[in-house]
Amino acid sequence: MSENLIGYIDNLGNIIDTQSASENIDAEAIEYNNSTPSLEIIRHSTAHLMAQAITQIYTNAKFFVGPNVDEGFYYDFKVDEKIGEEDLKKIEKTMKQLIKKKYKIEKYEITKEEALEKFANDELKIEVLKRIPDGVVSIYKQGEFEDLCQGPHVPALRFLHNFKLTRVAGAYLGGDDSKEMLTRIYGIAFADKETLKNHLKMLEEAKKRDHRKIGAEMELFMFDEESGAGLPFWMPKGAKLRHKLETILHKAHRVRGYEPVRGPEILKADMWRTSGHYACYGENMYLTTIDEQEYGIKPMNCIGHIQIFKQSGKSYRDLPLKYYEYGVVHRHEKSGVLHGLLRVREFTQDDAHIFCTPEQIASEVIDIVEFVDSVMRLFGFKYTMEIATKPEKAIGEDRVWELATDGLKTALNENNLPFTIDEGGGAFYGPKIDIKITDAIGRKWQCGTIQVDFNLPERFGVEYVAEDNTRKQPVMIHRAILGSFERFIGILTEHYAGEFPLFIAPTQVIFVPISDVHVDYAKELKKELMKIEIDCEIFDKNDSLNKRVRNAEKQRVPYVVIVGDEEISNRTVAIRNRRKKEQYNLSFDDFMVELSIQLNEGKI
Repeated sequence: MSENLIGYIDNLGNIIDTQSASENIDAEAIEYNNSTPSLEIIRHSTAHLMAQAITQIYTNAKFFVGPNVDEGFYYDFKVDEKIGEEDLKKIEKTMKQLIKKKYKIEKYEITKEEALEKFANDELKIEVLKRIPDGVVSIYKQGEFEDLCQGPHVPALRFLHNFKLTRVAGAYLGGDDSKEMLTRIYGIAFADKETLKNHLKMLEEAKKRDHRKIGAEMELFMFDEESGAGLPFWMPKGAKLRHKLETILHKAHRVRGYEPVRGPEILKADMWRTSGHYACYGENMYLTTIDEQEYGIKPMNCIGHIQIFKQSGKSYRDLPLKYYEYGVVHRHEKSGVLHGLLRVREFTQDDAHIFCTPEQIASEVIDIVEFVDSVMRLFGFKYTMEIATKPEKAIGEDRVWELATDGLKTALNENNLPFTIDEGGGAFYGPKIDIKITDAIGRKWQCGTIQVDFNLPERFGVEYVAEDNTRKQPVMIHRAILGSFERFIGILTEHYAGEFPLFIAPTQVIFVPISDVHVDYAKELKKELMKIEIDCEIFDKNDSLNKRVRNAEKQRVPYVVIVGDEEISNRTVAIRNRRKKEQYNLSFDDFMVELSIQLNEGKI
C-alpha cells in the first residue's frame, strides 16, 4: 500500500477510506493531495482532530455533527465553558500536539441498539442516532477519542498538518430554532502548507472586501433589527447604484424582445396550492388571513406571469413570449443563515418567464446563456454551468422531468457549452441550469438560473392555439440572470472591493473646490455632468483642502476633481483618477467625452 493512499472511489462514485476497504477492492485510488475527494477525507478527519482537542481542553464536551461544507468543515458541540475567537489558537496548538502522538484512526462497528446504550448519557449523540436507520453504525477512534461517524477518514493523524480554525459561531441543534444553541467552530484544511497559506491570504482579502463593511462605509444600505432581521434598507447611494444596474438590464431585456410586466405581491393560498408551492415550499412562505381567506406573500413571480399570459388567447405565432419583472419576493429564511445582502428575507429577482413550444427550448436556452455571458463579461466574472436534476420533493411525472432535463442537456451539448450535473438539485417543478460565477479573488457564487418547466403550465391550464388549430400546452422557462439584485450587489461590492466601474458607481465624480470662491464653478460643472447622467457631489465643507480630498477618496469614487483659479480661467479640471492611479489636467469638454465613453461601456 502506498504511504500516500488515503482512500478509494468505487464504481458508483462513493468515497471509501482505507479503514473500510476490502483487500481486493476494485476502485480508483485516492492519493493524499488537494483533489476534491482527497480534501473531503482530509477535512472530515481534521474536524475529528479538532473535536479530540476540545475534549482535552474543555469539560463535559459533547458533540453533535461535524460535516464538510463548501468553505471547509465545522463541528457543532457544547462544553461547560464559553468559547470565543481568541480560543481558536489554543485549540489549534492542542491539535498539533495530538498529531505528534502518531495516533492511527481506527474504525469499528456496533449495532444501533449497542450505540444507544453506549451513548445513553450523551443527549447530542442520542439526537444523532435518531437520524440514523436501524442496523449497524460505525465509530471512528483515535487515541482515547471516538465518535459516531460514517467516515471517510485518513488512516492516521500524520496526514493532518495543514489546517486553520477560522471562526466561532452559534448554531441551533439540527438547524431547529426551537432547540438549544450549540457552539460551532469552522475550519479549513489542505494537503500542503503553500495551498493553505494562499487560501488564508484569500480569506484576509475577503474580510477587507466584506460587502457589509464596505456598504456601511459607502452608505449604500443598512439593516435595522428593530424593524426586522433580513430586511435591507437602500440608502441614497445604494439606490443609485441599484437603479443603474436595473437600467442596464432593462435596456438589455427590451432589445432581446422581453416585455415588462408586474404581478401582485400577495395571492390567495389556493393559487399556491395549485402551483405546488404550498406543499413543497410552504415552510419558506409568509401566510396571512384576509376576509377569512388564507393568502400567501409571493416567494416567486411565476404565478403572476402565468395569469398575465392567460388573460388573452395566444397562438403559436405569439411564441416565444417573454415577460420580465423586477419582482419583490419574500422568503422565510432562518435567522441563523441571514448574511448581509447575500441571504435576506425580502429581495428583488431580475425574473423572467418565457412561454414557448418544446421545439423552441434549445434556441431559447442558448439565447439566455448568451444574455448571461454578456452580463458576466460586463462585470469581469468567469462562470460555470451546472444542470440540477429532479429533487426528492418534486411535482410532475418522471417522463416530464426527463423531457425537460434532456432539453437543457441538448441545448448545451449542441452548442459545445460545458456543464456538470447536480443530481437532485433541481427546483420542485423542473430541472435547471445554475450559473456559478467566480469573483476577483477566486470565490464561487450561485447567481443566475434557467429552469425548464412543463408542470406549472399543466397545473394552471395554460394553452395556445397550435398551427393545426388544436390547443396545446406551452413550455415555461423560468430565468434569472443576477438571481436577485440584493445578492448580486453584495457579490459585486466584494468583487470590486467597492471600486465600482464608472457606469454603475453610485457617485461618479466628487468636486473639491480649493476655496469658497471656486464653489460656483464646481456647481456649474456638476450641473453639466448631471445632464449626461453623471452623479456628482461637491465637498465644500469648512475643512482643509487635504482633508476634503482624503474624505473624497475614501468614498471610492472613480474621479476626484480639484478646481481652483487656474481651472476657472482655462475651463479645465484637475483630475485624480482612482482607477488608473493617475493625476492629470483636461479641458472640461474633454473630461465629458472621457466620462461618456466610460458610460457607454455599461451596455449589454
